[in-house]
Amino acid sequence: MTSNPRASAAFWVIGVVAVAAALPLQAQTPVSANAATAHAVPASAPLDANGADSAPTRSPAQGVDANYRISPNDLMEFDVFGVPDMKRDVRVNASGEVSLPLIGQVPVAGLTAQAAARLIADRYKEKYLQDPQVSLFIKEFTTQRIAIEGAVLKPGVYPMTGQLTLLRALALSGGFAPYADINKIVVYRHGAGGAREQFTYDLDKVRAGQEVDPNIRADDVIVIQRNARRTALRDSLFSDILNTLNPFN
Repeated sequence: MTSNPRASAAFWVIGVVAVAAALPLQAQTPVSANAATAHAVPASAPLDANGADSAPTRSPAQGVDANYRISPNDLMEFDVFGVPDMKRDVRVNASGEVSLPLIGQVPVAGLTAQAAARLIADRYKEKYLQDPQVSLFIKEFTTQRIAIEGAVLKPGVYPMTGQLTLLRALALSGGFAPYADINKIVVYRHGAGGAREQFTYDLDKVRAGQEVDPNIRADDVIVIQRNARRTALRDSLFSDILNTLNPFN
């Protein structure tokens, strides 16, 4: 059977046109940056027919209480789904307000992130947006703190700045003092019912990836002990040197 050259050419042209027509459609499909990663749960995001959020979500940092109340100087990530130009970091001022595009100052202190997002969505809905899906993610907490004590260069109380792990928390303290025992770092925590919990970590194993770098929660107390044997050896050597140099012995 002899093939028809004209028919073959026609089918080839149709195939090329179909592929060329499909490419621009794919290239024009917008891909939201939020679709690639987990982002803040939009407090005012509507639910679809199945009860699921219709906008991308972001999980709050572990160890952060969902009922946390916003305070002055907190730093928050603000976003309106589908309006990229709106996304920005905003800090709560001393009066407990945040300044946002179009709507100006909004009082948020004393509210949870979910409640504040709903309030902001209502403000935008009044004049500017038909169905705003607002999300707020608290990045820095000024009223949640941790304490670092013991053999570190800068012991003290430090504010929670987003999600903290043990390694990140210890970095705040400026490093270890001489003879610190980094193989027995103790974290004290208030557990369920107010019971005090205690966890011990070997920092060498955490650094080597043999143990998980644990999350640090608000009000945790991290204690770095001195190595008793090394301290005793140092004191003994120091005492021997003094006795040797002392002419009255």
